[in-house]
Amino acid sequence: MQELFRAFSLRCAQIEEAIRLGDDQRVISLDRHVEPLVEAILACRAANLLEVYMQLQFASHLIARDADDSASVREHTAVLSCLLDGYFGTHGPDWRLPSPQDVRIEPPAAYVPDTDNGQFLNAAILESLPDRVAVLTRDYRYLYSNAANSAHLDRRPMDLIGHHISEFIGEERFAGCAKHKLDACFAGEQIDYTYERAAGAGPSRQARCRMSPLRDAGGTVIGALIVMDR
Repeated sequence: MQELFRAFSLRCAQIEEAIRLGDDQRVISLDRHVEPLVEAILACRAANLLEVYMQLQFASHLIARDADDSASVREHTAVLSCLLDGYFGTHGPDWRLPSPQDVRIEPPAAYVPDTDNGQFLNAAILESLPDRVAVLTRDYRYLYSNAANSAHLDRRPMDLIGHHISEFIGEERFAGCAKHKLDACFAGEQIDYTYERAAGAGPSRQARCRMSPLRDAGGTVIGALIVMDR
């Protein structure tokens, strides 16, 4: 599936470049290949949590992209519903609230430090933070990047998902520092350190990076939440 996403991102970049150059014929030629890629991505069965998240985010992206086209929105929404049913089952919890007489009031679950508590992929929360925020899986690939981090890397959030962090910080920096810190975080440690960051043509400056383990409901570390100074 990740190869399909890379192909889609490449095709979109090619179309944007053709539009910039005013090459209408190339735009038409490239555009013919977009819809088959979209269909292939939505029809593909995800093999892991990363791919499930990527596919669901992609469907949401299509809904937002075609917000002015009600027919397309209905079609994309139906596809998103099918994906949710396919991955989580048609017998999962109903989003509709039961009537008051059927409600059993249970004590609220305690907040557990250093776990996701169902919130680590809440984009509304992460996007509201002023710092650069990213979520990496245990194989050092982006699962999420907020707008601030994506802008710093001069990439769209969709272009980061599934890609190895070394593609953006370089093999030397990854092997010399980042991998060691991430491995410690995946082992359950809270990491907080400073590093030298280039500031364009001016002198480098100190930047802070904090890494927190992300755990599933069973307590297993499934990734790392990274917060960096802008």
